[in-house]
Amino acid sequence: MKKLILLFVILVTWNCTTDDAPINQISFEILPIRSVIDMPETVNFNDVYTIHYTYVLPTTCHSFNDLYYLTEGEVRTVAVISQVINETETIICESLPEEEIQGTFTFHVLNNAGTYIFKFWQGINENGVDQYLVYEVPIQ
Repeated sequence: MKKLILLFVILVTWNCTTDDAPINQISFEILPIRSVIDMPETVNFNDVYTIHYTYVLPTTCHSFNDLYYLTEGEVRTVAVISQVINETETIICESLPEEEIQGTFTFHVLNNAGTYIFKFWQGINENGVDQYLVYEVPIQ
């Protein structure tokens, strides 16, 4: 079993490296969700819903990496995780026009009663407080 775990760790580490950019030139940044499209007003037990959202990549060095999706009871917190290639002498990051990019995720309703609360992170205000676009979606 220990050999299998060690082999898995070696394979994951080997497959996660890229020749495009050294590991010290890559960082990650949380990007705000701009809007949510077609959020259901209610959901039904055991149904699966596709939720569409929009976000903006600020520079040519940003790219979509993953979706931050945290589950705490009935609360779902969502944001975009962006991979950022750090600017160097040979890599120049340019600002991008504010073009919204659409992403999606699926949501499977596992509760048969109550309300789900979706909190889409929209950034930090001038007082350093996280801001959210909040949807309360009752289960029918």
